[in-house]
Amino acid sequence: MIPTQRARLALRVLRVLVSGGQGTDTDPAASSIRSGMIDPLRLLLSTILGDTVSKLTHLDDTGAARMVDVTSKAVTEREARAEALIRMAPDTLAMIVEGQHPKGDVLAVARVAGIMAAKKTHELIPLCHALNLTSVKVELTPGRDGASIHIATRCKLSGQTGVEMEALTAASVAALTLYDMCKAVDRGMVVDNVRLLEKKGGRSGHWSASDSGS
Repeated sequence: MIPTQRARLALRVLRVLVSGGQGTDTDPAASSIRSGMIDPLRLLLSTILGDTVSKLTHLDDTGAARMVDVTSKAVTEREARAEALIRMAPDTLAMIVEGQHPKGDVLAVARVAGIMAAKKTHELIPLCHALNLTSVKVELTPGRDGASIHIATRCKLSGQTGVEMEALTAASVAALTLYDMCKAVDRGMVVDNVRLLEKKGGRSGHWSASDSGS
């Protein structure tokens, strides 16, 4: 249960944020924010989430962002699979499959982009660790509907932290690369269904989207 005094303070902070950080001169929340005594976002987060904050590994007990210390974790085999889907006009897919795109082999470029993105995930996602990936696979398959491309990725390593973000980043960037290369002829393309399919290894063990009902 959230303490009443803390909840009221959080509501005042929220009102100050909505007002653009102004508030009244007599409002203690506004003056505390302006003086730097209160981190408004941290207070709101800890108030709303309560005990949940302690379960989010990238947040400390006060709700501040942190990089997880994996020093004491055991080195284990880890693997993650992810996917993405990009929908497009049938003519756009036909152009890609038939190799008629003026920029060349669109699928090959997107595949390489996905692999490169996986290796640079720590430079894109602030609190990710730099990982020594041992395998990155990116597969792009034209959809049977004649108007989409399915992207499947898999990342592996022997290490102290998982590779879920690397697999997701690979899928996302591969899809965005397809969009970039084809936007001149089809700006209505839609990147969809970016999600984790499976992860293996680590303290939490095995997880799959199919088992969880996702």
